[in-house]
Amino acid sequence: MNESLNFTVVQPLIEFLGTFAFAISGIRHAAAKHFDWFGGYVCGVAVAIGGGTIRDVMLGATPFWMTTPWYLVCTAMALALVIVFAKVMERMSNTWFVFDTLGLALFNIAGIQKSLAFEQPFWVAIIMGCITGAAGGVIRDVLLNNEPVIFRKEIYAMACVAGGLAYWGLSVVGSPVELTATVSFLVTCIIRFLAVRYHISLPVLKGTGD
Repeated sequence: MNESLNFTVVQPLIEFLGTFAFAISGIRHAAAKHFDWFGGYVCGVAVAIGGGTIRDVMLGATPFWMTTPWYLVCTAMALALVIVFAKVMERMSNTWFVFDTLGLALFNIAGIQKSLAFEQPFWVAIIMGCITGAAGGVIRDVLLNNEPVIFRKEIYAMACVAGGLAYWGLSVVGSPVELTATVSFLVTCIIRFLAVRYHISLPVLKGTGD
């Protein structure tokens, strides 16, 4: 399978799965703020397409969700899932975190792959992966009047960087794109899970009064 065919087949699947995961995360956060169904849908859409839209605009491409209605339908499916299984998800206190991490890792890969397909250098692709994965969470937090997650001590965007470096390293040695994407996904998820589980964070900046 050649690289262009890999992009054609894998990219939409990754973006769809990432949209679904991020939409659930956004809707769950909106539910915690007692938004109505429409507010939850808007929040789900914002977090699901926000990062990818910024990436596509920077790449000079048509934003991915404008090429097909399936991404908006996907968010509606996520909303229906959260509504139907609200009581179940209420008992699963870490559900939002799991879906947020899955969306982060999937969109990180999508950003890298699309940037490479637009013949951008790898350092740009890694940055675009971070933007694709993390910007949606920032938009969600702004809408919900929360402190953006990337400005907190916990590891978030840096997990994307690690996943991007793993993607780059495997690409250099000629690994198949399926293996490369899988390893990058796992690296991003594992770092995020471990960082939260063991309270690992980057050093905090000290102010003049500290």
